[in-house]
Amino acid sequence: MTVEPTAGLRERKKQRTRNDLARAALELFITKGYEQTTVDEIAEAADVSQRTFFRYFASKEEVAFTIQTLIESHFVKAVRERPAHEPPFEAMRRAVLAAWDTIGEAIEEIIPLELHMRAYLVIESTPALLAVHLRRSTDLEESIARLIADREGLDIDTDPRPRVAVAAFSGVMRVAGRVWGQGEDFSAEAIRDLTANYLEHLGAALAGDWRDAAPPDSARA
Repeated sequence: MTVEPTAGLRERKKQRTRNDLARAALELFITKGYEQTTVDEIAEAADVSQRTFFRYFASKEEVAFTIQTLIESHFVKAVRERPAHEPPFEAMRRAVLAAWDTIGEAIEEIIPLELHMRAYLVIESTPALLAVHLRRSTDLEESIARLIADREGLDIDTDPRPRVAVAAFSGVMRVAGRVWGQGEDFSAEAIRDLTANYLEHLGAALAGDWRDAAPPDSARA
Protein backbone atom coordinates (compact mmCIF):
# COMPACT_ATOMS: atom_id res chain seq x y z
CA MET A 1 0.00 0.00 0.00
CA THR A 2 1.35 3.46 -0.94
CA VAL A 3 1.39 5.97 1.89
CA GLU A 4 0.76 9.54 0.80
CA PRO A 5 3.23 12.06 2.28
CA THR A 6 1.77 14.47 4.79
CA ALA A 7 1.20 18.10 3.84
CA GLY A 8 4.09 19.14 6.07
CA LEU A 9 6.45 16.68 4.40
CA ARG A 10 5.36 17.82 0.93
CA GLU A 11 6.03 21.43 1.84
CA ARG A 12 9.47 20.58 3.20
CA LYS A 13 10.32 18.71 0.00
CA LYS A 14 9.16 21.66 -2.09
CA GLN A 15 11.25 24.07 -0.02
CA ARG A 16 14.25 21.78 -0.31
CA THR A 17 13.88 21.65 -4.10
CA ARG A 18 13.55 25.43 -4.28
CA ASN A 19 16.64 25.86 -2.11
CA ASP A 20 18.59 23.38 -4.24
CA LEU A 21 17.67 25.31 -7.38
CA ALA A 22 18.65 28.63 -5.82
CA ARG A 23 22.00 27.29 -4.67
CA ALA A 24 22.75 25.63 -8.01
CA ALA A 25 21.85 28.80 -9.90
CA LEU A 26 23.94 31.12 -7.74
CA GLU A 27 26.95 28.80 -7.87
CA LEU A 28 26.71 28.72 -11.67
CA PHE A 29 26.28 32.49 -11.90
CA ILE A 30 29.48 32.88 -9.88
CA THR A 31 31.55 30.33 -11.80
CA LYS A 32 30.19 30.84 -15.35
CA GLY A 33 28.55 34.23 -15.29
CA TYR A 34 24.86 35.09 -15.30
CA GLU A 35 24.48 35.59 -19.04
CA GLN A 36 26.38 32.39 -19.83
CA THR A 37 24.27 30.18 -17.55
CA THR A 38 21.14 28.51 -18.94
CA VAL A 39 18.03 27.31 -17.16
CA ASP A 40 18.82 23.79 -18.39
CA GLU A 41 22.20 23.93 -16.67
CA ILE A 42 20.62 25.11 -13.42
CA ALA A 43 18.05 22.32 -13.53
CA GLU A 44 20.71 19.72 -14.31
CA ALA A 45 22.92 20.93 -11.45
CA ALA A 46 19.96 20.62 -9.07
CA ASP A 47 19.06 17.20 -10.53
CA VAL A 48 15.59 18.24 -11.65
CA SER A 49 13.89 18.91 -14.99
CA GLN A 50 13.52 22.27 -16.68
CA ARG A 51 9.78 21.94 -16.09
CA THR A 52 10.44 21.64 -12.37
CA PHE A 53 12.60 24.78 -12.45
CA PHE A 54 9.70 26.79 -13.85
CA ARG A 55 7.40 25.49 -11.13
CA TYR A 56 9.52 27.41 -8.63
CA PHE A 57 10.96 30.34 -10.59
CA ALA A 58 9.62 32.32 -13.51
CA SER A 59 13.09 33.10 -14.86
CA LYS A 60 16.83 33.25 -14.19
CA GLU A 61 16.32 36.81 -13.01
CA GLU A 62 13.91 35.73 -10.29
CA VAL A 63 16.25 33.06 -8.95
CA ALA A 64 19.15 35.51 -9.01
CA PHE A 65 17.27 37.74 -6.54
CA THR A 66 16.03 34.96 -4.24
CA ILE A 67 18.12 36.03 -1.25
CA GLN A 68 17.68 39.74 -1.92
CA THR A 69 13.92 39.25 -1.80
CA LEU A 70 14.26 37.45 1.53
CA ILE A 71 16.43 40.21 3.00
CA GLU A 72 14.11 42.98 1.79
CA SER A 73 10.98 41.35 3.22
CA HIS A 74 12.83 40.73 6.50
CA PHE A 75 13.75 44.43 6.75
CA VAL A 76 10.27 45.69 5.88
CA LYS A 77 8.81 43.43 8.56
CA ALA A 78 11.35 44.70 11.09
CA VAL A 79 10.49 48.35 10.34
CA ARG A 80 6.78 47.63 10.63
CA GLU A 81 7.32 46.09 14.07
CA ARG A 82 9.29 48.98 15.58
CA PRO A 83 7.58 50.82 18.47
CA ALA A 84 5.52 53.80 17.37
CA HIS A 85 7.33 56.19 19.74
CA GLU A 86 10.71 55.79 17.97
CA PRO A 87 11.72 58.64 15.63
CA PRO A 88 11.74 57.54 11.95
CA PHE A 89 15.49 57.30 11.44
CA GLU A 90 15.98 55.53 14.75
CA ALA A 91 13.25 53.06 13.82
CA MET A 92 15.01 52.24 10.55
CA ARG A 93 18.40 51.97 12.27
CA ARG A 94 17.15 49.61 14.93
CA ALA A 95 15.13 47.64 12.36
CA VAL A 96 18.09 46.94 10.11
CA LEU A 97 20.32 45.92 13.02
CA ALA A 98 17.59 43.67 14.42
CA ALA A 99 17.08 42.18 10.95
CA TRP A 100 20.78 41.36 10.63
CA ASP A 101 20.63 39.64 14.02
CA THR A 102 18.30 37.03 12.53
CA ILE A 103 18.61 37.15 8.73
CA GLY A 104 21.91 35.26 8.67
CA GLU A 105 20.22 32.13 9.95
CA ALA A 106 17.40 32.49 7.40
CA ILE A 107 19.90 32.84 4.55
CA GLU A 108 21.94 29.88 5.79
CA GLU A 109 18.83 27.70 5.53
CA ILE A 110 19.01 28.27 1.78
CA ILE A 111 22.68 28.87 0.94
CA PRO A 112 25.93 29.65 2.78
CA LEU A 113 26.18 33.35 3.59
CA GLU A 114 29.47 33.63 1.70
CA LEU A 115 27.76 32.28 -1.42
CA HIS A 116 25.12 35.00 -1.11
CA MET A 117 27.79 37.68 -0.86
CA ARG A 118 29.61 36.41 -3.93
CA ALA A 119 26.32 36.22 -5.80
CA TYR A 120 25.59 39.80 -4.73
CA LEU A 121 28.85 40.87 -6.35
CA VAL A 122 27.71 39.12 -9.54
CA ILE A 123 24.53 41.22 -9.46
CA GLU A 124 26.54 44.41 -9.09
CA SER A 125 28.89 43.48 -11.94
CA THR A 126 26.25 42.28 -14.43
CA PRO A 127 24.59 45.20 -16.27
CA ALA A 128 21.24 43.44 -16.80
CA LEU A 129 21.02 42.43 -13.13
CA LEU A 130 22.31 45.76 -11.84
CA ALA A 131 19.53 47.58 -13.68
CA VAL A 132 16.96 45.32 -12.04
CA HIS A 133 18.66 45.73 -8.67
CA LEU A 134 18.48 49.52 -8.89
CA ARG A 135 14.81 49.38 -9.83
CA ARG A 136 14.08 47.02 -6.94
CA SER A 137 16.00 49.31 -4.57
CA THR A 138 13.91 52.27 -5.72
CA ASP A 139 10.71 50.30 -5.17
CA LEU A 140 11.87 49.23 -1.70
CA GLU A 141 12.75 52.81 -0.75
CA GLU A 142 9.28 53.95 -1.77
CA SER A 143 7.66 51.17 0.26
CA ILE A 144 9.68 52.07 3.35
CA ALA A 145 9.02 55.80 2.87
CA ARG A 146 5.28 55.14 2.73
CA LEU A 147 5.53 52.95 5.81
CA ILE A 148 7.36 55.72 7.67
CA ALA A 149 4.81 58.27 6.52
CA ASP A 150 1.99 56.10 7.83
CA ARG A 151 3.80 55.69 11.17
CA GLU A 152 4.09 59.47 11.52
CA GLY A 153 0.64 60.31 10.19
CA LEU A 154 2.07 62.25 7.24
CA ASP A 155 0.94 62.74 3.64
CA ILE A 156 3.91 61.52 1.63
CA ASP A 157 2.80 63.49 -1.43
CA THR A 158 3.05 66.82 0.41
CA ASP A 159 5.71 66.15 3.06
CA PRO A 160 9.14 65.24 1.62
CA ARG A 161 10.67 64.10 4.91
CA PRO A 162 9.84 60.36 4.69
CA ARG A 163 11.45 60.01 1.24
CA VAL A 164 14.43 62.18 2.20
CA ALA A 165 15.09 60.17 5.38
CA VAL A 166 14.81 56.85 3.55
CA ALA A 167 17.06 58.08 0.73
CA ALA A 168 19.77 59.04 3.23
CA PHE A 169 19.39 55.76 5.09
CA SER A 170 19.53 53.72 1.87
CA GLY A 171 22.65 55.53 0.72
CA VAL A 172 24.45 54.56 3.91
CA MET A 173 23.27 50.97 3.49
CA ARG A 174 24.63 50.80 -0.05
CA VAL A 175 28.03 52.11 1.05
CA ALA A 176 28.20 49.65 3.95
CA GLY A 177 27.24 46.78 1.65
CA ARG A 178 29.88 47.71 -0.90
CA VAL A 179 32.62 47.93 1.73
CA TRP A 180 31.50 44.58 3.18
CA GLY A 181 31.76 42.99 -0.25
CA GLN A 182 35.32 44.22 -0.65
CA GLY A 183 36.40 42.66 2.65
CA GLU A 184 37.19 39.11 3.67
CA ASP A 185 34.64 38.57 6.44
CA PHE A 186 31.28 37.66 4.90
CA SER A 187 29.54 36.90 8.19
CA ALA A 188 26.24 38.43 9.25
CA GLU A 189 28.04 39.86 12.29
CA ALA A 190 30.49 41.69 10.03
CA ILE A 191 27.81 43.39 7.93
CA ARG A 192 25.79 44.22 11.05
CA ASP A 193 28.78 45.86 12.75
CA LEU A 194 29.77 47.74 9.61
CA THR A 195 26.21 48.93 9.08
CA ALA A 196 25.96 50.13 12.68
CA ASN A 197 29.27 51.97 12.38
CA TYR A 198 28.34 53.72 9.13
CA LEU A 199 24.90 54.72 10.37
CA GLU A 200 26.49 56.15 13.52
CA HIS A 201 28.65 58.40 11.34
CA LEU A 202 25.77 59.82 9.32
CA GLY A 203 25.15 62.72 11.70
CA ALA A 204 28.83 63.66 11.74
CA ALA A 205 29.00 63.40 7.93
CA LEU A 206 26.16 65.91 7.63
CA ALA A 207 27.74 68.35 10.11
CA GLY A 208 28.61 71.78 8.83
CA ASP A 209 32.33 71.59 9.50
CA TRP A 210 34.02 68.18 9.73
CA ARG A 211 37.25 69.68 11.06
CA ASP A 212 35.53 70.78 14.26
CA ALA A 213 33.53 67.62 14.83
CA ALA A 214 35.34 64.37 15.63
CA PRO A 215 33.64 61.22 14.28
CA PRO A 216 31.91 58.89 16.77
CA ASP A 217 34.24 56.41 18.44
CA SER A 218 31.91 53.45 18.01
CA ALA A 219 28.41 52.48 16.98
CA ARG A 220 25.54 52.01 19.35
CA ALA A 221 23.90 48.60 19.72
